[in-house]
Amino acid sequence: MTTSHTATVDKYLEAIYCIAAEGEVVRPSRLAYWLSVSAPTVSDALQRLKRDGWIDLGEDRSVTLTPSGERTATALVRRHRILERWLTDVLGFDWATADVEADRISSAMSDVVVDQIDATMGSPVTCPHGNVIPGRAAPYGTLTGLADLEAGRPATVRRISEVAEHEAPALLTTLAEHAIHEGSEVVVHVGGSGADEVSLTVAGAPLTLSREAAGRIWVEPVG
Repeated sequence: MTTSHTATVDKYLEAIYCIAAEGEVVRPSRLAYWLSVSAPTVSDALQRLKRDGWIDLGEDRSVTLTPSGERTATALVRRHRILERWLTDVLGFDWATADVEADRISSAMSDVVVDQIDATMGSPVTCPHGNVIPGRAAPYGTLTGLADLEAGRPATVRRISEVAEHEAPALLTTLAEHAIHEGSEVVVHVGGSGADEVSLTVAGAPLTLSREAAGRIWVEPVG
């Protein structure tokens, strides 16, 4: 049986949800890196989460959410993404700052306030980085990692990975400085599976990203 959740429980549930949403198997080492805590700290926390009914632990040390954990994590992610959208679109914060501030204010706002903020914005479908707000349909088709985009083929930026949001905030700053955002048109000039860097143009301006960074950007090829 699940118990009431604390801020620490919320952090773990949200991290598990977001890592799994990127198609990764969630493991303790991954959570330790994501949350910037030690391996023993994660092990102890996961045992408590399992005891309280939030997660299941596999024999291979994989971590999955129980139905109760999934419901709670979904609500947390929905709240965070709505607040991010409000902070950027209404209050004018940049991506990286909005992510940090959404974490700070989320627990202080009631569901009534968050729902009203959502309604006044017209119930947006995604957060500022293009990640879908739970319960809503993605506004794009099949996506390709920018690092794997065919050279010379134009594409539209649709989503920035949650991994980049939490593990590489500097990337969000770089993208903002070069006006790369949801809806930006890009063309890759040099890249491919063997390249360490990806060279591209964004609205006619050149930009070079590491292959790792480019792999956190998802695009929809044009045509």
